[in-house]
Amino acid sequence: MDKPRQKSPATATALPAATIDMIGEDLLYNIFSKLPAVECAAAACVSRSWNVTITRLLSLPKLSSAVSLHPSLQVAVNDVVDKVLASPIRPQFVIASIGPAFDLDEAHRLITGRFSSQIPVITSIAQGVFGQNATTNEFEEVQWDTFDDDEAHADLGDEIHGVLLTVGFLPGLAIDLIPLSKTRGNQALVIDDLVLSVRERSSSRSGSASPVGILLFSDEDTDIKPVLEKFDYAFSSETVIVGDGGSQFLYRGETAINPSNNKGLSSPAVALLFSRDRGKPPGVGETQFHVMLSTGISSIGPTYKAVSVRERPNDYSTWLTAKREAVHGSLDGQTILDQIYDELGGYNICPALYVGVTKRRKCSIGQEKPSWISMHEFHEVLRGDEEYLYVHGIGIRSGDSFRFYHASSDFARASCNSIANNFRHLKQLLNYEGDDQSTINGVNMHKKCVFGCIMFACCGRGKLFFGEPNVDGSPFLENFPGVTVSGTYCTGEIARADLSSYEQGSQEHSSIRCNLHVFSTVYLVMSYTPALPQR
Repeated sequence: MDKPRQKSPATATALPAATIDMIGEDLLYNIFSKLPAVECAAAACVSRSWNVTITRLLSLPKLSSAVSLHPSLQVAVNDVVDKVLASPIRPQFVIASIGPAFDLDEAHRLITGRFSSQIPVITSIAQGVFGQNATTNEFEEVQWDTFDDDEAHADLGDEIHGVLLTVGFLPGLAIDLIPLSKTRGNQALVIDDLVLSVRERSSSRSGSASPVGILLFSDEDTDIKPVLEKFDYAFSSETVIVGDGGSQFLYRGETAINPSNNKGLSSPAVALLFSRDRGKPPGVGETQFHVMLSTGISSIGPTYKAVSVRERPNDYSTWLTAKREAVHGSLDGQTILDQIYDELGGYNICPALYVGVTKRRKCSIGQEKPSWISMHEFHEVLRGDEEYLYVHGIGIRSGDSFRFYHASSDFARASCNSIANNFRHLKQLLNYEGDDQSTINGVNMHKKCVFGCIMFACCGRGKLFFGEPNVDGSPFLENFPGVTVSGTYCTGEIARADLSSYEQGSQEHSSIRCNLHVFSTVYLVMSYTPALPQR
């Protein structure tokens, strides 16, 4: 009896490959899209045709995010990393937010250890997080109890652990990380050097000194207002600037750290820079940023003008007297506050009160000729007596005008409703079709689409402020179901906006910039426009 003929090794390897290739590129594309990121990258090495298909898959925009509330840092990091890498992605940047119970250095070491040394990573301690739970896939909104008044904030719970991880790939954009330095002896911020570095890097990447966007993270002990003032002056009005204006963070950048270890570096602030990539391959579309701001404070009372101003740098406060139109003489702090609280209905009505100060200052970068700019900054009201009104922060001058603002959940809820309407308009503008079968990982291959959103919300908002959870997240979730959204609660929401955002319907304030907000939520929405078919 003859033995069965044995296939030669060449035939044995050739047949499966030929059989797989017969499946067709579209079906292969769908198969590869279900693979975890690491396995997908390995499959790209199998054959030239697979590499072409996977390269096309990995050229799509993507924001991937996950939350784990596990009490073990190691387990929580593993949960979120495994989740964000569960489908194909080519990471360009990593942003991690951890609960106050976790060690920042250890968390940063664990997270950076899971990603290439070429990828910028920023790890910060947050006041709470928004995002998809890595285990249940349900949307989570978690605030961590970091308040001194435990009884008043009992509803927030005792658990202050958790990790939020966000990984992004934005085709058509080049991404860099640039830290803010201090002078020798750590006495002053070198802001001009940061601005010039951003200009230089953006110019080398895109040919334009103004980048598409800047994600800015500031240390909690750093006054970020002078940095925002210079950024607003130096860059085109088209440059999006958002971020967290007060946290603890560590970072890793491509040229700022030794790849042989994962020790995190600290800085007063760090800028994650997004520039148009003039060297992008053919067929790559355009990623765009859209910023929306939900305000949570409302103006009250007349406009005042500062008269006598005394700065107290030691405790970072300002003492001032003021006057108002049609009233002779200066008003002391107690008199001013009595007038404001009378309009509010009593001293116990509003626990959070601010003055919004409009400032006109000269600004310049390096040796450039100075120019006048107008800006609006918020200062928390500390108290008042028969001499002065005491506010947090410095930088107010005699002659500056200001109004009072108070936190209002009703005003914030109405603002969220306006944001929801804006999202509906954006969806119509982009011709978004979330139910289209050609949509993969939230991105339609042939249409403009929204593929992700990053939020920065004031830690004063949330469940206690609104009386129910998920008020800030719902405008995006309802309009873009299934699209990735991640966010943090912070103590200073950065968003480049103008004063007309607070004075509804007023156009006279459109030239007065306001870049650091209170009781607000910032939405950084990302959309993608595919490239036109090549002929």
